[in-house]
Amino acid sequence: MMYNPPHPGAFIREICLAPLGLSVTQAAVYLGVSRKALSALLNGRSGISPEMAVRLSIAFNTTPESWLTQQMHYDLWKTRQQQRKFNVHPLWKGAGNTPVPANA
Repeated sequence: MMYNPPHPGAFIREICLAPLGLSVTQAAVYLGVSRKALSALLNGRSGISPEMAVRLSIAFNTTPESWLTQQMHYDLWKTRQQQRKFNVHPLWKGAGNTPVPANA
């Protein structure tokens, strides 16, 4: 997994839209979404949904999976930075495929 991956919106803005010279409004028209929705994505206030992944894949000749993978890596990285706050205890301890109850 990438260390501190960028939000997918930053990638879209810098790698996909900037070289084409597209404004947010123009890109929103091409993607068939509202300017507000695209702006939220590009500015990291929302993530890539499965529907947006399909739209991006059509627009940029990629796969929806590639967009969803970027989002998943970003979300997982952010969540792992917070995992110390989780109040989770192992249910099982043991090696391999032989689970042993944690309280045993």
